[in-house]
Amino acid sequence: MNHVPFLDVAGTARWIRRDGAEAIIAALTDAVESDFRRWPRFDKTPRVASHSRDGVIELMPTSDGEAYGFKYVNGHPSNPARGLQTVTAFGVLARVDSGYPTFVAEMTLLTALRTAATSAMAARHLARPDASVMAMIGTGSQSEFQALGFRAALGIRSLRIWDVDEAAMAKFVRNVEPLGFTVHVASSAADAVRGADVITTCTADKQRAVVLTDDMVAPGVHVNAIGGDCPGKTELDPAILGRADVFVEYEPQTRIEGEIQAVAPDSPVTELWRVVGGEAPGRRDASSVTVFDSVGFAVEDFAALTFAHRAVAGTDLVSWLDLIADPADPKDLFALVAEAGVALSPAS
Repeated sequence: MNHVPFLDVAGTARWIRRDGAEAIIAALTDAVESDFRRWPRFDKTPRVASHSRDGVIELMPTSDGEAYGFKYVNGHPSNPARGLQTVTAFGVLARVDSGYPTFVAEMTLLTALRTAATSAMAARHLARPDASVMAMIGTGSQSEFQALGFRAALGIRSLRIWDVDEAAMAKFVRNVEPLGFTVHVASSAADAVRGADVITTCTADKQRAVVLTDDMVAPGVHVNAIGGDCPGKTELDPAILGRADVFVEYEPQTRIEGEIQAVAPDSPVTELWRVVGGEAPGRRDASSVTVFDSVGFAVEDFAALTFAHRAVAGTDLVSWLDLIADPADPKDLFALVAEAGVALSPAS
């Protein structure tokens, strides 16, 4: 009873290798959408963030009344220069009725899967159905997963990419061309978005940047803005938001962290769960510009954790953590010390 299943990094990587990243993202897209359909059942709060000059460390909790989940995640843009990941994460599921944890997982790889699945789910409702070309500004850790998510959701195989880091673009091409994508390595962001139906922005610098200007966004384009995710960090020209239909996950959090932090606090937005549930329109017509201002929300991580838990249960992908103190007498916690054979010395 005191051992909790644990999906570590190696286990997640083997799971992805076994089932295929694109297949997992496609199934996870449906799982995220299913939880968005029951959005009102979830406890919702902006994530708890601890900011420093180097980055941010965050806790992202939620519950549907039966299960509780949280994710620990950091964002440190300067980490790659030190040979470290920009983002690392782990997550926990627990029973609400007892508080006992039921699953622990790494969430660095799992967050990449869930971010791609959330982007794909949003695109199914907001992008033009005939979208066939995606521009990607930023080809870091998330990029391959995003490409697979959009192929699963929309059938996109043609990619136009730009990154200030040429090595990152070369890495992306090396990883995705064998998967059947056609990649145009652009000479600039403006070149990358030329002729694109979807534009994904995913850059890491923690600053008020403008990687996508208003003149770069043609009528009918869907912008998947996933890089702006903390106070003082944006990617889009605010003029884009002024003429687009803007969709968010949880408005109180996105006002603090998303692209809309750069515009008036009463600028109109629609929470995406309302579109998924049929309570609000998504794309209005073929010429509309849509923006998914995504900062990541705890319900998506809850969906990812529960999906992963089901997918790996009973397999050799899981190890076990002796995590819960479980004395024979619940009121005699001290008995565990005696059972461990630890010699106790009287106070001198």
